[in-house]
Amino acid sequence: MSEFKSDFLRTLKERGFIHQISDETGLDDLLAKETVTAYIGYDPTASSLHVGHLTQIMMLHWFQATGHRPISLMGGGTGMVGDPSFKDEARKLMTVETIEENIVSLKHVFANYLDYDRAQNPALMINNAEWLRPLNYLEFLRDVGRHFSVNRMLSFDSVKTRLDREHSLSFLEFNYMILQAYDFVELNKRYDCRLQMGGSDQWGNIVNGIDLGHRMGTPQLYALTSPLLTTASGAKMGKSASGAVWLNKDLLPVYDFWQYWRNTEDADVVRFAKLFTTLPMDEIDRLAKLGGSEINEAKKILATEVTAILHGRQAAEQAAETARKTFEEGAIAENLPSIEVAAGELDAGIGLLTLVVKAGLAASNGEARRHVQGGAVRINDSAVSDERRVVGTADVSADGVIKLSLGKKKHILVRPA
Repeated sequence: MSEFKSDFLRTLKERGFIHQISDETGLDDLLAKETVTAYIGYDPTASSLHVGHLTQIMMLHWFQATGHRPISLMGGGTGMVGDPSFKDEARKLMTVETIEENIVSLKHVFANYLDYDRAQNPALMINNAEWLRPLNYLEFLRDVGRHFSVNRMLSFDSVKTRLDREHSLSFLEFNYMILQAYDFVELNKRYDCRLQMGGSDQWGNIVNGIDLGHRMGTPQLYALTSPLLTTASGAKMGKSASGAVWLNKDLLPVYDFWQYWRNTEDADVVRFAKLFTTLPMDEIDRLAKLGGSEINEAKKILATEVTAILHGRQAAEQAAETARKTFEEGAIAENLPSIEVAAGELDAGIGLLTLVVKAGLAASNGEARRHVQGGAVRINDSAVSDERRVVGTADVSADGVIKLSLGKKKHILVRPA
């Protein structure tokens, strides 16, 4: 379509969220004339989501911001099965207790992007365990299972890829797409939900739900997917050299989250500002015109704006100030990530390689050794070339800490405990 009528699709198009829509004209007409309910499903496979989930969370945010009702669906039921899509092996099965704990943890993240308490079109957080766990198996097979063709299910990319590689696909996992399709029908019945959104890898599963709805007598349902995101250099979003970029600050300090965005590749700054911030488009257009060293200012704005939505404006600006002091003044900023080491351990002396691993700057002594040999490790801003170096109380600065650095951008304060 050349131009959408609805604010939601117009916003998504100009900000780069749209990959596929099942019926552009039908969905646009519906969104333009009434308040619509849409959902995205999240299986609670961990206690936190990571930045790879942010595209979909921001779609829910814009859905509510343009006057509609978003549902963040927690997979308390489907999480007991595990989505096999594009996985080489089955997910580890989780206990009900672990699933429930993860859902409680995930709620804290969503509350920063969606308003569950507003008077008009409040967001809903719903757990599909409500209807999946009490299901009667024989009735479900008869009423829902009869609508699914095994031939067609085997043709889905998410299944076909697994089978083509001759990896096992359990009957348990094979049921996942039936449960996801049933979620869509159940949400329509309970909440008049008409739209399911997700990443482009979920297209087949979402369309499956539309087909099931058609067979079970729902009104017309719709699908909308976003492109799977990679960085300009091809890296998958959500991962960094040191592991997943978590959204929960107990798993990733605010400063590290800010720094992840500050390190965005030049070619990604404008695209990420459109997707992951609420900056107006004219401000993003201004950032797009910055070149040379000015691009670093755009990166700082990007980092601060993304961090402010998740962790609050004050925490974001504090992270920006910590970075400024660390990089521009060479000072030891109190808000840098830190670890505690027993004072007795420092008195006796701790091996440099051991400390680098303990600080999370390397996964093993071998990796730490390579960093030292490459000249990347510094103590209190002085390069260290001796891998047998022992770090002790003599290295504690006047500020009462040891500043351990890897390269120019990773710093950890070692605090005697």
